Amino acid sequence: MATVTAAAPGRRRRTPLARREARWAYLFLAPWIVGFLIFYAGPMVASLWLSFTEYDVINAPRYTGLDNYRELMSDPAVARSLGNTVYYTALHVPLVMLISLGLALLLKRVGRLQGFFRTVFYLPVMTPAVAVGILFLLLLNTQDGLINRVLGLVGIDGPSWTTDPHWVMPGIILMSLWSLGSTVIIYLAALQNVPRDLYEAAAIDGAGPWARFRSVTLPMISGALFFTLIVNTIASLQMFTEVYTMYFGNRETQNSFNSDAASFYVIHLFQEAFQFLHMGFASAMAWLLFAIILIITLVQVKLSNRFVYYEGEDK
Repeated sequence: MATVTAAAPGRRRRTPLARREARWAYLFLAPWIVGFLIFYAGPMVASLWLSFTEYDVINAPRYTGLDNYRELMSDPAVARSLGNTVYYTALHVPLVMLISLGLALLLKRVGRLQGFFRTVFYLPVMTPAVAVGILFLLLLNTQDGLINRVLGLVGIDGPSWTTDPHWVMPGIILMSLWSLGSTVIIYLAALQNVPRDLYEAAAIDGAGPWARFRSVTLPMISGALFFTLIVNTIASLQMFTEVYTMYFGNRETQNSFNSDAASFYVIHLFQEAFQFLHMGFASAMAWLLFAIILIITLVQVKLSNRFVYYEGEDK
């Protein structure tokens, strides 16, 4: 009688078909892998090395150890730009989420016109950032800007949005609301996926509109809320193009106000790198921003366990 030999424990050997499929998979992934290594991983490693050097593009890098990071901790311009960025993020992210959720709730009720309004809200997202900066530079113009003209019709003397340091940041936040359409679409999709049975059960139990929103809607769309919180936070901390176009790309505007009010962290990083050619210092700034974003994201992910509901998961 033939003896049956037990298979040795361990990893199962892949069949020829599985190996062939794996080779094809790596072949199709190769363009992305090569692009990632050349355009992302390579520059990141290079910038990490440059952050420990003094480098002005013209001369060879000179190793300086932690000098750039020490200078970061004591440079008032870095602290000011980082403070402006955090202040903007703290106001921009909640506003975008609240307004987007309100618009998504309204869109859910418009019926057949929903597709039209989805397009209307999303079109501004497709507008080039430079065009948005130029547009709002005109809209917020103190003398003949459309916003101040509208305020004048109701007897309100509009502020100097682009020259008064106290009004520069509110103007930037107002501009940033122009591109909230993507967040609206995400929330609308999440709202449409909430089972109607849950609302009917809550109504039978005597829950009013606010109770249904708090106990049914918010938990069921908490995953979308969490996603947009992370994405909008990261985007806000890297705010650059629109503000640079409005306040630093226009010589007349730049000379008419104190640019410290609109100095965001990435703008200051850009100036250090490409205006003053302090590539080593700018690289250190980039890695500090990377560390800040990483820490904030990890904290958000950790706290998400308390308020994010995943369907089918026992808590």
